[in-house]
Amino acid sequence: MKVAFVCAGNAGRSQLATAFAERERDERGLDVEVVTGGTDPAESVHDEIREVLEERGLDVGDRTPRAITSDDVEDAEYVVTMGCSIEGIRPPDWQGEIRRWELEHPSAGDLESARRQRDEIEKRVSQLFGDLEEAGETRSP
Repeated sequence: MKVAFVCAGNAGRSQLATAFAERERDERGLDVEVVTGGTDPAESVHDEIREVLEERGLDVGDRTPRAITSDDVEDAEYVVTMGCSIEGIRPPDWQGEIRRWELEHPSAGDLESARRQRDEIEKRVSQLFGDLEEAGETRSP
């Protein structure tokens, strides 16, 4: 199973989702590959995103935003978008599911906004992984 988290800059929302998805995968013992990218990647992960993840014990200090590619998507069962579209990179024969999370873009430098975004994304990722686990296709052999 492969899940891709995509937003425009890959410096905020998708980094939050990826960090929580990796934690969910590991805590639940699921066989899920997690990939992330942006349609127009930023230079670096936003400082406030790093900070609010550190408050949850998650370190993304070594991460750099990257572009999402059609190769990333072609074998993903799920692509979760947050304020962007994958139409320019979506393979024509792709059979996965797109989940659109309508999330406002947090204000730059605003820790309270970043915390609200973090909490909402953490809840959504937990629910997504609960759904995947219920489907029964994510267990390690």
